[in-house]
Parts: sequence; structure tokens; C-alpha cells
Amino acid sequence: MTEDASTQNQALAGHLLDHYAGRIARTHRPYVLGLSGLQGSGKSTLARVLKIQAEHRDWPTEVLSLDDFYYSRSEREALAHQIHPLLKTRGVPGTHEIELLLSVLAALPHASEKLPVTWPRFDKGRDTRMPPSKWPRVIRPPRLVIVEGWALGLRPQLESALEPPVNELERTEDADGRWRHWVNKQLRAYQPLWRKLDALIVLQAPNWEVIRRWRSETEKELLARGAPLAMDAQAMLRFLAHFERLSRHALATLPVLADTCVEYDTRHHVTGLSHS
Repeated sequence: MTEDASTQNQALAGHLLDHYAGRIARTHRPYVLGLSGLQGSGKSTLARVLKIQAEHRDWPTEVLSLDDFYYSRSEREALAHQIHPLLKTRGVPGTHEIELLLSVLAALPHASEKLPVTWPRFDKGRDTRMPPSKWPRVIRPPRLVIVEGWALGLRPQLESALEPPVNELERTEDADGRWRHWVNKQLRAYQPLWRKLDALIVLQAPNWEVIRRWRSETEKELLARGAPLAMDAQAMLRFLAHFERLSRHALATLPVLADTCVEYDTRHHVTGLSHS
């Protein structure tokens, strides 16, 4: 992260915590703040900054990433065999263990030495979960819980919108629409999680092309670190094609559903911030 980006995130986090401070103070349970942003938008980095600043305010804080709740590679291979080959690739609705995330949210208010709360960590470089010895373990109830993910708050598309393919992947590998209809149906199971959010912050990129560039830059960092399953440019384009449909849907629909919308330009500078 550059110095400019770091300074921007520090200021943005401070503003967001100031805005929600009254609501956090008034609730008698952990306040659940959703942070939604498409691939490469910087949500994980912002979540970390929010946690550090919140704890400086004496608010014990935990961050739950939707990405950590991906099914393991072997479980997704089973889905690919049973339902559709495209489900081998992590990311779309139906590839997360949503019930587990909901159970973690339910347990966190009661966290203690006797009732510790743990949840998975996902290793994207190896495309599967880390061993349980590396999972977080929480023994005190947090004041603030930040849930961050690429599709947070997203509602299913209309059935009619699913008919025309959006890219070559859908045209050639999902010609009958079976995969995208299944994924859209799975998104309904995510709605109970969205309803647990006390507020939703959306990080809004200018367009899909910019998201594709930002996410590719993230992957280049994995390649540079020598992650075993890091993707080259061609593999990255194919990977992102799995997300294009719902990413475009998110860009079009999430800002009006957000409690706070943070708008970015193509260079990832904040250009607007509004609260509903």
C-alpha cells in the first residue's frame, strides 16, 4: 500500500468510525458493520485499519472475511462433480459455508475462556483452508464486528436477466444457463446474513474494467511472493469471468442499498462519500 493510500484509509476509517460511534455506543451487543467491495477494491485493507482505530477507541473488534468461509478445494470439487464444473472455482454464491459464518456471528456475543469462538482462515495461494491451528480464537465479546466481502448486500437477479450470457465463459461453458441460475438461487441463502448487518458500507468502483485491473494487480503480488497457485494474466482473466455477471449487478444495485457509499476513481482515490 502506498503512503497516499495509507493516509486515505486512515482518514476514511476515522470518518466512518466517527459516523457510526453513536450507534455502536447505544447497542448492548456487538455492532455488525458490513463492508462490501468488489475484487481489488481494498476492503480487506480498510477493514484492518478500521479494526486498529476502533481498538484505539477501546472497542474490541473482530473482522470476519467472507473469503475465509469458502469451502475447501475438495468440497468445491464435489460441488463441481454433483452440480456444475464451474463450481470448482471459489467465489460465487454457493461456494461459501454461510451457515458457519452465521453461527460465528451468533456465538461472538458469548465468547469467553469457556466458550471460545473460532473460525476458518482461507489460504488463497493454496486455494484451501489453513489448518485449524492457524484459525483465530476469540475469548471475549467484541464491541464491533466488521464483516467484509465482495458480494455483501447483493440481492438475486431477476430470472429474465440471467438468459443472455455476459461473457465468453458463460457462452461456452454455461450455454444452458444451469450454472448461473444455480448461483443466483444460492444468493437467496445469503440474505439472512445480510439481515444481520446493522449497517452496510459499499466501496463503489467506477466500472467493471477498473475492478478487473485492480484485481489483476493483487494477483501479481501473489505471483511475486511465489504463492503456489497464483495465476498468470490469462488464468486471471478466466477467473474473473466467473464474477463478471454479479459484479456488474453489484455496481448497478448496491449503492442504493448502502447506509454509506464510498466512491472511488480509476486510481483508487476517494471522490465521494454519502450516508443514507
